[in-house]
Amino acid sequence: MTRDDDHPAAACTAMSLGAPASRHPLLPVRELMAELEDSAPVRVVIADDDGAFLESLGALIEAQPELQIVGAARDGLEAIELTATLEPDAVVIDPHMPRLDGVTTIALLRRDHPNICLIALTGDTAPALHRAADEAGADGVFLKGEFIEKLLARLVSARAAESPQVS
Repeated sequence: MTRDDDHPAAACTAMSLGAPASRHPLLPVRELMAELEDSAPVRVVIADDDGAFLESLGALIEAQPELQIVGAARDGLEAIELTATLEPDAVVIDPHMPRLDGVTTIALLRRDHPNICLIALTGDTAPALHRAADEAGADGVFLKGEFIEKLLARLVSARAAESPQVS
């Protein structure tokens, strides 16, 4: 299956780090959120085996009115199960997790949910890991220490792609 340009993952994919999206310029997070004020929130599943980080990430995302955490997983298998059950717009996943690693999880989620926005969020700076996540189907790979603005912009863009374009 191919991604439809009007689907959330199309905007997620189109917004590369620092480059404008084909249909949406890379707006500051607050401007993107203002555009989505009357929209249903972007539904997000988060997955990380570090409980403290998972809790902090959840609080950060939930603090944005345009974003809603619908599930939290502690391993790749749980992320797959939650995604199948909850049908989120986006999944934020750590590539290093037990039971099923995040890269394999990303590949399976991309296969089963081709239009979902998949974000790999890692503390690992290894280029090989970032390449592997990208090749598995991640729409973006962010370092945990540098991700806040980029992550929020990417998640909010998942819904912005569905907003009607004004001419």
